[in-house]
Amino acid sequence: MIKTLPEIVGPAKAQCQLVSAEDAAKIIGATPEAVVIDVREPGEVAQLCAEGTVNIPRGVLEMKVGEVVKAADQPILIHCATGGRAALSAVALMNMGYTNVRVIDADSNAVVASLAG
Repeated sequence: MIKTLPEIVGPAKAQCQLVSAEDAAKIIGATPEAVVIDVREPGEVAQLCAEGTVNIPRGVLEMKVGEVVKAADQPILIHCATGGRAALSAVALMNMGYTNVRVIDADSNAVVASLAG
């Protein structure tokens, strides 16, 4: 049986630590070494981008994350357009050994507004 996207994303989110966009802004403010990774595609980011984020598209995350995140326990916050790709990305990073991964469980507009300062 082929699973639907909600059938894949739901269990992924259940494995993740979810934070609101507002809580993410607080974490970033209190934790200078935190990195916010936007896993949307470059075309999406060109239309709307949150201040201070790093764009690493979901499709290349495992190959590129080491260029940005140097320690397994470095705080990582991940976001996308709705939270689905972010949850799948967080699970992938946890499987790689990253231990301090959170998903910003909000849409892009909320993330942009919260990180604007």
